[in-house]
Amino acid sequence: MSYELKRVFASLPQMERGVAKVLGGDPKGNNFLYTNGKSVIIRNIDNPAIADIYTEHPHQVIVAKYAPTGFYIASGDVSGKIRIWDTTQKEHLLKYEYQPFGGKIKDIAWTEDSKRIAVVGEGREKFGAVFLWDTGSSVGEIVGHSKIINSVDIKQTRPYRLVTGSDDNCTTFLEGPPFKYKCTTSDHSRFVNSVRFSPDGNRYASAGADGQILLYDGKTGEKVGSLGGEKAHAGGIYAVSWSSDSTQLISASGDKTVKLWDVGSGTTVTTFNLGADVLDQQLGCLWQKNHLLSVSLSGYINYLDRNNPDRPLRTIKGHTKSIQCLTVHKADGRSNIYSGSHDGHINYWDSETGDNDEFLGKGHSNQVSRMAVDESGRLVSCSMDDTVRYTDLSKKEYSASDVIKMDMQPKCVSVGPGGVSVTACIGQLVLMKDKKKLFTLDGLGYEPEAVACQPGGGTVAVGGADGKVHLYSVQGNTLKDDGKVLDVQGPVTDMSYSWDGAFLAVTDEKKVVSVFTVADGYTEKNEFYGHHAKVVCLAWSPDNERFATGGMDMMVYVWTVSNPDKRIKIPDSHRLHHVSGLAWLNPNTLVTTSHDSCVKQWTLKI
Repeated sequence: MSYELKRVFASLPQMERGVAKVLGGDPKGNNFLYTNGKSVIIRNIDNPAIADIYTEHPHQVIVAKYAPTGFYIASGDVSGKIRIWDTTQKEHLLKYEYQPFGGKIKDIAWTEDSKRIAVVGEGREKFGAVFLWDTGSSVGEIVGHSKIINSVDIKQTRPYRLVTGSDDNCTTFLEGPPFKYKCTTSDHSRFVNSVRFSPDGNRYASAGADGQILLYDGKTGEKVGSLGGEKAHAGGIYAVSWSSDSTQLISASGDKTVKLWDVGSGTTVTTFNLGADVLDQQLGCLWQKNHLLSVSLSGYINYLDRNNPDRPLRTIKGHTKSIQCLTVHKADGRSNIYSGSHDGHINYWDSETGDNDEFLGKGHSNQVSRMAVDESGRLVSCSMDDTVRYTDLSKKEYSASDVIKMDMQPKCVSVGPGGVSVTACIGQLVLMKDKKKLFTLDGLGYEPEAVACQPGGGTVAVGGADGKVHLYSVQGNTLKDDGKVLDVQGPVTDMSYSWDGAFLAVTDEKKVVSVFTVADGYTEKNEFYGHHAKVVCLAWSPDNERFATGGMDMMVYVWTVSNPDKRIKIPDSHRLHHVSGLAWLNPNTLVTTSHDSCVKQWTLKI
């Protein structure tokens, strides 16, 4: 019994309003890089469903850049650590680690021989450093700024030049190596967000929050002109990226457009309009081979189409915030994965291709806590915005009428036969049918944490913080207490009936999973031990012979009902975070989600 990782559907970049997002490009042109939380995400540019995730930073990572050789990536985090790691092997072995200064690293640049690295950011005593990649010893100092440095670039042809752009509205120009301060230019009236040399080294461009793009001579640092006259964009500019032949560049702006410029004439070739919403502000861009990429404040990655500037060729969607829950549903022979996140988004993914989108319309306004699909193909979701929503999966669109407002915050929802669903809220249970509340049960005498409706039966099991499972039955339009209580080891965290209704599995805070046989009057069949910390989620395999559990110990276990010793252990499935959701696509494929905003599929060899 073994397992292997089959697919990774990666998270989107983590975005912040008014803060530029630096994208890294692979010198061979195959991949691009960005960061989210403590992860660096490497994605294939032609097929973004192919992704790899580096998770070795102990702190939030801000920027990652390929070395010009393509064999190493340097990534920098909020604590000021730079990690240089291998890209050729799956393990991504660490080559070197340095701490050039204490504070957030905002940008990284390599020399073309991949031997020197410049890093800039928000240090306490200095804002930048430039050093040898293999020893960490300094090869010059970055001076001349009085505030945070946002951007750095090194000319990719000899003689080397280095340029930086800062919050003090200035750019500085250094010659080297060793790099020495040459001059400061203060042509911008607001923060400088991005400085980039052209690939041939003849020019560099600086872009700022004042909406200007200025051009300078790459060797001397003298100003030679600007793009678009007085103002290149109506809003602040966050990033620029050159074409490989150095004749054109693209710029990304808070005015929700990306512009393609002809550098020789200083005029716009194309203006790409990416929407009218605040979330459509453009905070990053990358020109890679013949792909033009931009990143919106929403985290969406747009592949721009020169022939149709108002509509991207494709938009990569996904989650930017942590995923809290997961379910799968099969329709028309295709399995879809549904994931609900911390910010209220629900996304659906094609389990084969990784194509995904979110439901249309206005949905949940806060964390989606639990989702389940009922018999009539509706996704029932409960959220911290105190609502339960019914969303038709064939339409994939939220409907304003299909919302039930709860009196208390819902924690868990479970669907039963005949269109019935039950929600466990703080201090109460609510029975619902046909998108209406039927019955509310208060004064329970315990705090309900999890709920499970028996498939094909009228029993509802409710797990409490009192370490007991209380059984109820649906009678007409009411919930009646059966007076039967099952004891487990600790406060209940999750529970689920097997698909045939034969077993009830319960996970608890005391690291134990208990399975009860329904037909024998809920006698305990087995206890499953293995987790080293609180068990938080559980899912049954479609064949009812196995179930999977995920715990705060970062472990996922796949258990066999008939034999507690026969199990598959998947350690570090999401490396830095515990698994927040589990679901099965088929008896050999398990899906996991986590607070790293990624969805992973695992093939189990049983």
